Amino acid sequence: MNTKIQEAARVIKNSQHTIVFTGAGISVESGMPPFRGEHGLWNKYDPNTLDINYFYAKPKESWEVIKEIFFDFFGTVKPNQAHILIGELEKKGYVKSVITQNIDNLHQEGGSETVYEFHGNSRQLICTKCEAKYDMAAVELQELPPKCESCGGLLKPDFIFFGEGIPTYAYNKSIEEAQAADVCLVVGTTGEVMPANMIPQIAKQNNATIIEINTEMSAFTNMITDYYLQGKAVEKMQELYDEIMKS
Repeated sequence: MNTKIQEAARVIKNSQHTIVFTGAGISVESGMPPFRGEHGLWNKYDPNTLDINYFYAKPKESWEVIKEIFFDFFGTVKPNQAHILIGELEKKGYVKSVITQNIDNLHQEGGSETVYEFHGNSRQLICTKCEAKYDMAAVELQELPPKCESCGGLLKPDFIFFGEGIPTYAYNKSIEEAQAADVCLVVGTTGEVMPANMIPQIAKQNNATIIEINTEMSAFTNMITDYYLQGKAVEKMQELYDEIMKS
Protein backbone atom coordinates (compact mmCIF):
# COMPACT_ATOMS: atom_id res chain seq x y z
CA MET A 1 0.00 0.00 0.00
CA ASN A 2 1.23 3.46 -0.90
CA THR A 3 2.31 5.14 2.33
CA LYS A 4 1.00 8.46 0.96
CA ILE A 5 -2.48 6.89 0.84
CA GLN A 6 -2.06 5.68 4.42
CA GLU A 7 -0.92 9.10 5.60
CA ALA A 8 -3.72 10.90 3.73
CA ALA A 9 -6.29 8.48 5.19
CA ARG A 10 -4.92 9.08 8.70
CA VAL A 11 -5.18 12.85 8.21
CA ILE A 12 -8.84 12.54 7.14
CA LYS A 13 -9.68 10.16 10.00
CA ASN A 14 -8.22 12.64 12.50
CA SER A 15 -9.89 15.64 10.86
CA GLN A 16 -12.69 17.66 12.41
CA HIS A 17 -13.82 19.32 9.16
CA THR A 18 -12.85 17.80 5.80
CA ILE A 19 -14.16 19.41 2.63
CA VAL A 20 -13.93 18.04 -0.91
CA PHE A 21 -13.24 20.33 -3.87
CA THR A 22 -13.86 18.82 -7.33
CA GLY A 23 -13.46 19.69 -10.98
CA ALA A 24 -14.04 18.17 -14.40
CA GLY A 25 -11.55 15.34 -13.83
CA ILE A 26 -13.89 13.46 -11.49
CA SER A 27 -16.71 13.44 -14.07
CA VAL A 28 -14.51 12.55 -17.05
CA GLU A 29 -14.50 8.99 -15.68
CA SER A 30 -18.30 8.94 -16.03
CA GLY A 31 -17.87 9.65 -19.74
CA MET A 32 -18.32 13.41 -19.37
CA PRO A 33 -16.06 15.33 -21.77
CA PRO A 34 -14.17 18.29 -20.30
CA PHE A 35 -14.83 21.74 -21.69
CA ARG A 36 -11.14 22.56 -22.12
CA GLY A 37 -8.15 20.64 -23.44
CA GLU A 38 -7.49 18.33 -26.38
CA HIS A 39 -10.87 16.55 -26.30
CA GLY A 40 -12.77 19.46 -24.78
CA LEU A 41 -16.21 20.59 -25.86
CA TRP A 42 -14.88 24.01 -26.83
CA ASN A 43 -13.01 22.34 -29.70
CA LYS A 44 -16.38 21.27 -31.12
CA TYR A 45 -18.64 24.14 -30.04
CA ASP A 46 -18.17 27.90 -30.05
CA PRO A 47 -17.98 28.98 -26.37
CA ASN A 48 -19.59 32.30 -27.37
CA THR A 49 -22.92 30.46 -27.67
CA LEU A 50 -22.83 30.25 -23.85
CA ASP A 51 -22.04 33.92 -23.35
CA ILE A 52 -24.90 35.61 -21.51
CA ASN A 53 -25.17 38.47 -24.00
CA TYR A 54 -25.29 36.04 -26.93
CA PHE A 55 -27.94 34.00 -25.08
CA TYR A 56 -30.27 36.99 -24.77
CA ALA A 57 -29.55 38.21 -28.31
CA LYS A 58 -29.94 34.80 -29.97
CA PRO A 59 -31.74 32.49 -27.52
CA LYS A 60 -32.78 29.93 -30.18
CA GLU A 61 -29.20 29.47 -31.48
CA SER A 62 -27.83 29.30 -27.93
CA TRP A 63 -30.49 26.77 -26.91
CA GLU A 64 -29.68 24.50 -29.85
CA VAL A 65 -26.16 24.10 -28.44
CA ILE A 66 -27.43 23.84 -24.85
CA LYS A 67 -29.86 21.04 -25.81
CA GLU A 68 -27.18 19.07 -27.64
CA ILE A 69 -24.58 19.33 -24.85
CA PHE A 70 -26.58 19.37 -21.63
CA PHE A 71 -29.78 17.49 -22.47
CA ASP A 72 -29.07 14.99 -25.24
CA PHE A 73 -25.65 14.01 -23.88
CA PHE A 74 -25.19 15.06 -20.25
CA GLY A 75 -28.59 13.62 -19.38
CA THR A 76 -27.32 10.07 -19.96
CA VAL A 77 -24.23 10.31 -17.72
CA LYS A 78 -24.26 8.54 -14.33
CA PRO A 79 -22.12 9.06 -11.19
CA ASN A 80 -19.01 6.92 -10.94
CA GLN A 81 -17.47 5.19 -7.92
CA ALA A 82 -15.51 8.33 -6.95
CA HIS A 83 -18.75 10.33 -6.63
CA ILE A 84 -20.34 7.46 -4.68
CA LEU A 85 -17.41 7.07 -2.27
CA ILE A 86 -17.38 10.80 -1.51
CA GLY A 87 -21.09 10.48 -0.71
CA GLU A 88 -20.32 7.51 1.57
CA LEU A 89 -17.62 9.46 3.40
CA GLU A 90 -20.17 12.20 4.05
CA LYS A 91 -22.72 9.68 5.39
CA LYS A 92 -20.06 8.24 7.71
CA GLY A 93 -19.16 11.71 9.00
CA TYR A 94 -15.70 12.03 7.44
CA VAL A 95 -16.70 14.69 4.89
CA LYS A 96 -18.64 17.82 5.83
CA SER A 97 -19.29 19.27 2.38
CA VAL A 98 -18.49 19.11 -1.32
CA ILE A 99 -17.64 22.24 -3.29
CA THR A 100 -17.74 21.53 -7.01
CA GLN A 101 -17.00 23.44 -10.18
CA ASN A 102 -19.07 20.86 -12.08
CA ILE A 103 -22.64 21.53 -13.19
CA ASP A 104 -23.61 17.89 -13.83
CA ASN A 105 -25.44 17.05 -10.55
CA LEU A 106 -23.39 13.82 -10.24
CA HIS A 107 -22.35 14.45 -6.64
CA GLN A 108 -25.99 14.61 -5.55
CA GLU A 109 -26.85 11.53 -7.63
CA GLY A 110 -23.85 9.80 -6.05
CA GLY A 111 -25.22 10.35 -2.55
CA SER A 112 -23.67 13.63 -1.39
CA GLU A 113 -26.14 15.89 0.42
CA THR A 114 -24.17 19.02 1.29
CA VAL A 115 -23.03 20.22 -2.14
CA TYR A 116 -22.16 23.80 -3.05
CA GLU A 117 -22.22 24.27 -6.81
CA PHE A 118 -19.82 27.07 -7.64
CA HIS A 119 -21.00 27.29 -11.24
CA GLY A 120 -24.64 26.24 -10.86
CA ASN A 121 -26.49 23.15 -12.13
CA SER A 122 -27.32 22.10 -15.69
CA ARG A 123 -30.20 19.83 -14.62
CA GLN A 124 -32.31 22.79 -13.53
CA LEU A 125 -33.82 25.64 -15.55
CA ILE A 126 -34.74 29.08 -14.28
CA CYS A 127 -37.12 31.65 -15.77
CA THR A 128 -35.22 34.82 -16.64
CA LYS A 129 -38.36 36.84 -15.90
CA CYS A 130 -40.10 35.44 -12.78
CA GLU A 131 -37.27 33.12 -11.53
CA ALA A 132 -39.51 30.04 -11.42
CA LYS A 133 -37.40 26.86 -11.47
CA TYR A 134 -37.93 23.67 -13.47
CA ASP A 135 -36.31 20.25 -13.64
CA MET A 136 -34.80 20.11 -17.13
CA ALA A 137 -36.07 16.53 -17.61
CA ALA A 138 -39.65 17.76 -17.17
CA VAL A 139 -39.41 20.52 -19.79
CA GLU A 140 -40.38 19.87 -23.40
CA LEU A 141 -37.56 20.93 -25.71
CA GLN A 142 -39.22 20.31 -29.07
CA GLU A 143 -39.64 24.06 -29.54
CA LEU A 144 -36.65 26.23 -28.77
CA PRO A 145 -36.14 28.34 -26.79
CA PRO A 146 -38.39 26.91 -24.01
CA LYS A 147 -40.71 29.33 -22.23
CA CYS A 148 -41.95 29.58 -18.65
CA GLU A 149 -45.40 28.04 -18.07
CA SER A 150 -46.24 30.74 -15.53
CA CYS A 151 -45.26 33.98 -17.26
CA GLY A 152 -44.01 33.06 -20.72
CA GLY A 153 -40.49 34.25 -19.94
CA LEU A 154 -37.35 32.79 -21.49
CA LEU A 155 -35.98 29.73 -19.64
CA LYS A 156 -32.24 29.48 -19.03
CA PRO A 157 -30.16 26.65 -17.55
CA ASP A 158 -29.39 27.46 -13.92
CA PHE A 159 -25.63 27.50 -14.38
CA ILE A 160 -23.45 30.54 -14.92
CA PHE A 161 -22.79 31.62 -18.49
CA PHE A 162 -19.70 33.52 -19.57
CA GLY A 163 -20.23 37.08 -18.37
CA GLU A 164 -22.22 36.08 -15.28
CA GLY A 165 -21.11 36.17 -11.65
CA ILE A 166 -20.80 33.25 -9.24
CA PRO A 167 -24.12 32.50 -7.41
CA THR A 168 -23.96 34.45 -4.14
CA TYR A 169 -25.12 31.65 -1.83
CA ALA A 170 -22.72 29.04 -3.28
CA TYR A 171 -19.87 31.55 -3.23
CA ASN A 172 -20.40 32.57 0.40
CA LYS A 173 -20.89 29.01 1.66
CA SER A 174 -17.81 27.82 -0.22
CA ILE A 175 -15.68 30.54 1.39
CA GLU A 176 -17.10 29.66 4.83
CA GLU A 177 -16.34 25.97 4.31
CA ALA A 178 -12.80 26.70 3.11
CA GLN A 179 -12.17 28.84 6.18
CA ALA A 180 -13.56 26.16 8.50
CA ALA A 181 -11.72 23.22 6.92
CA ASP A 182 -8.76 21.48 8.50
CA VAL A 183 -8.49 19.17 5.47
CA CYS A 184 -9.29 19.94 1.83
CA LEU A 185 -9.43 16.96 -0.54
CA VAL A 186 -8.95 18.22 -4.11
CA VAL A 187 -10.12 15.83 -6.86
CA GLY A 188 -9.84 16.23 -10.62
CA THR A 189 -9.13 19.89 -11.21
CA THR A 190 -6.32 21.79 -12.90
CA GLY A 191 -6.68 24.66 -10.44
CA GLU A 192 -6.74 27.19 -13.27
CA VAL A 193 -10.38 28.32 -13.29
CA MET A 194 -10.89 31.54 -11.34
CA PRO A 195 -12.27 32.39 -8.86
CA ALA A 196 -13.06 28.76 -7.93
CA ASN A 197 -9.36 27.96 -7.60
CA MET A 198 -9.11 30.20 -4.55
CA ILE A 199 -11.12 27.72 -2.42
CA PRO A 200 -8.21 25.33 -1.70
CA GLN A 201 -5.92 28.35 -1.33
CA ILE A 202 -8.19 29.86 1.36
CA ALA A 203 -8.26 26.49 3.12
CA LYS A 204 -4.44 26.38 3.04
CA GLN A 205 -4.22 29.93 4.39
CA ASN A 206 -6.32 28.73 7.32
CA ASN A 207 -3.82 25.90 7.97
CA ALA A 208 -5.77 23.10 6.29
CA THR A 209 -3.93 20.04 4.99
CA ILE A 210 -4.35 19.74 1.21
CA ILE A 211 -4.73 16.24 -0.25
CA GLU A 212 -4.81 16.17 -4.05
CA ILE A 213 -5.98 13.44 -6.45
CA ASN A 214 -5.14 14.22 -10.07
CA THR A 215 -3.83 12.33 -13.09
CA GLU A 216 -1.33 15.13 -13.70
CA MET A 217 0.16 17.87 -11.56
CA SER A 218 -2.07 20.92 -11.20
CA ALA A 219 -1.59 24.58 -10.31
CA PHE A 220 -1.97 23.45 -6.67
CA THR A 221 0.55 20.59 -6.61
CA ASN A 222 3.80 22.46 -6.02
CA MET A 223 2.19 25.46 -4.34
CA ILE A 224 -0.13 24.21 -1.59
CA THR A 225 -0.57 20.42 -1.83
CA ASP A 226 0.67 18.34 1.12
CA TYR A 227 -0.18 14.86 -0.23
CA TYR A 228 -0.27 14.38 -4.00
CA LEU A 229 -1.95 11.10 -4.97
CA GLN A 230 -1.34 10.76 -8.70
CA GLY A 231 -3.90 8.72 -10.57
CA LYS A 232 -7.51 8.53 -11.70
CA ALA A 233 -10.25 9.69 -9.34
CA VAL A 234 -12.03 6.32 -9.09
CA GLU A 235 -8.83 4.35 -8.42
CA LYS A 236 -7.36 6.73 -5.82
CA MET A 237 -10.69 7.42 -4.08
CA GLN A 238 -11.18 3.65 -3.69
CA GLU A 239 -7.71 3.24 -2.18
CA LEU A 240 -8.26 6.20 0.13
CA TYR A 241 -11.73 5.03 1.17
CA ASP A 242 -10.53 1.48 1.89
CA GLU A 243 -7.69 2.81 4.03
CA ILE A 244 -10.02 5.16 5.96
CA MET A 245 -12.38 2.26 6.65
CA LYS A 246 -9.64 0.14 8.21
CA SER A 247 -9.93 0.03 11.99
